[in-house]
Amino acid sequence: MRGSACCQRPLRPANAGAVIKVFILLLFCRHADSQCKILRCNSQYLAATENLDDLDATAARCNALRAYSSCTRRTARTCRGNLAYHSAVYGIEDLMIQNNCSREGPTSLPQPPPDHQGFTSLDICDYERSFARKHGRAPAYQHCAAFGDPHVRTFRDQFHTCRVEGSWPLLDNNYLYVQATSSPVVKGSNATAISKLTIIFKNMKECIDEKVYQAEIDNLPVSFVDGSVNGGARPGGSSLVIYERTPGRHVEIRAAHVGTTIAVRQTGRQLSFSIWAAEEVALSFTDEQDLQLCVGGCPASQRISRSKGDGSGALEKARLLCKEKLPVEDVYFQACVFDVATSGDASFILAARGALEDGESYHPDVRKLHIFHTDRAMRPCSSPLLIFTSVILVCRMHFYW
Repeated sequence: MRGSACCQRPLRPANAGAVIKVFILLLFCRHADSQCKILRCNSQYLAATENLDDLDATAARCNALRAYSSCTRRTARTCRGNLAYHSAVYGIEDLMIQNNCSREGPTSLPQPPPDHQGFTSLDICDYERSFARKHGRAPAYQHCAAFGDPHVRTFRDQFHTCRVEGSWPLLDNNYLYVQATSSPVVKGSNATAISKLTIIFKNMKECIDEKVYQAEIDNLPVSFVDGSVNGGARPGGSSLVIYERTPGRHVEIRAAHVGTTIAVRQTGRQLSFSIWAAEEVALSFTDEQDLQLCVGGCPASQRISRSKGDGSGALEKARLLCKEKLPVEDVYFQACVFDVATSGDASFILAARGALEDGESYHPDVRKLHIFHTDRAMRPCSSPLLIFTSVILVCRMHFYW
């Protein structure tokens, strides 16, 4: 619904749910730090009301709204000043009134009814097919990458350069756990790079046994640690498969049961990681799993500036070398220049180039592939969202007038 139409007449309860869902989807852009959990509240409400019949589900919708309201109250302390949080609170208030919901009552989230029509194990283990069957549309996807010294591109298109020596989780959700270990490029060097990756595909009853993949420098196996090359003997075991793209240099793992593809590369003495994951899978974690570099980026204390030069010709030399493989001066180019100037290791050029190629393959929106910004944290939400939010708030005041 367009903003102008919204402000011409009050919303009817029958279509109010559609408007709030569109609004919540736009609120998925984060305006505050990773401590604010409004994104979790939004996604829980959307999941709970996805399949409700607008005409016959008032009680279930009220339950979901009360649960939504309770979730926002729990995160209020860490969301002060967050536009998305305050807009969500206003939206809940309007919907409670429009649906004649009482403040008291159950807050359990309604579960979608099971689909028993030909829903075989193979259907369950094909995420895209099962999602389309349930929702009548294709799922949304997100992309994350970690490469170089090391640099992290988050699911929300933030881009950080980190000083994360040691082991850090890239992902930690209900389906996947990915841990990266960074070590000095050479002994005594300040430059670090990923030297080990551990990827765990968690047990999924209908589809796969738990499978662990582990890569280290000069050891990119084409099998899981138990020697298998797929998800096991279960009916959906073939939904998880490893492919060797370039012997010893590039491995791809396809996990169709969770709508995910992962690439692991080695260039020089470093590893890189890229993932294309269904949004529903990427967001399936609890408050206790809040440290994930792919979700929140590097902790503020671990971020370093890419703009520091040594004042010599090393920086200009690095620019010339990186320009050969990365003609667009985006963040991949900036990362390349930083890494080569800092370490003197030209293999970082290929690491940045490989990350860009994975982005070209995995990013769900090619228009957002290239990021151009200074050393400040990326703010993926642009002015159109602020305009849309303002329209919603104006419309809300119009309802009360």
